[in-house]
Amino acid sequence: MPTEGLALALTLAVTLDMLLGDPLWLPHPVRWMGRAIAWLEPRFRRLTLKSLLSGALMATLLVSSVWLICLLLVWFAAAVHPAAGILVQAVMIYVCISARSLADAALAVGDALGHSGLGAARQAVSMIVGREADRLDERGVTRAAIETVAENLVDGVVSPLFFAVLGGAPLAMAYKMVNTLDSMVGYKNDRYLLFGRFAARMDDVANFIPARLAVPFIALAAQLLNGRGRAAMDTGFKNGRAHASPNAGYPEAAFAGALGLWMGGPNHYHGRLVEKPIIGVGFAEARPAHIRQACRLMLTTALLVFMAAAITVLLLPMPL
Repeated sequence: MPTEGLALALTLAVTLDMLLGDPLWLPHPVRWMGRAIAWLEPRFRRLTLKSLLSGALMATLLVSSVWLICLLLVWFAAAVHPAAGILVQAVMIYVCISARSLADAALAVGDALGHSGLGAARQAVSMIVGREADRLDERGVTRAAIETVAENLVDGVVSPLFFAVLGGAPLAMAYKMVNTLDSMVGYKNDRYLLFGRFAARMDDVANFIPARLAVPFIALAAQLLNGRGRAAMDTGFKNGRAHASPNAGYPEAAFAGALGLWMGGPNHYHGRLVEKPIIGVGFAEARPAHIRQACRLMLTTALLVFMAAAITVLLLPMPL
């Protein structure tokens, strides 16, 4: 597909996401990916191989299959008509990004804090974070919502667009399978420590560049919104590595600098206290009003990343 076609597909995809988000009535390929993982896991576990190898084989099969199937669909659609190829790519990229749904979910937490009380807010935030929400006070709920907005900016916007630029919609969909695998089997517990290790490492590698690339875009968005671009950039790169994840700390730290808030600290996950370092020491405590600011920052960053992706595609010397 010519680069102009991919740029148009990116534009349509981002427009659809901003208008529609992730409506429940729409069959979502990520749910199909989840079902495929759940169906294949027990079958690969029955192989007479070490858990690490069987998990790696399953992850490799799923990611390569998604890429190949999507590539064939794009080729077939483009052979029917170039516009059909653009439309298929647009739909694929659309289902890979989630800026609108991320903002809606976080704003629902803020609305619950403002109108329905702490119990409703805990319920709302439990839908988007892995920590034990019933232990959180108002500030903990607020911080959890802001942190997930920052972290999921990479998974839900920057990385899919990054891989779409590199390899069109098929590579973006393959990334989404990597991300789905990590969310389902990439845990450091007895069940998945070995079986899910390869999937977790794939996700770390896939997000390595996008997580760091996100920092200057967050800084630019912050500069446009509140003039804290320098603080976002400095905090992002100075504090970004202070996190158990090799990637999640960078957007989180950039958001801390952009909003002037501290993040991190200890939280309970699955009955276990996990000590996390504080990012943005000396910054202010998060308040419910900051959730809306975080969403505005995330959406502005998403639009900046999209514009950079479209311009990059148009400047590529070779058609994809």
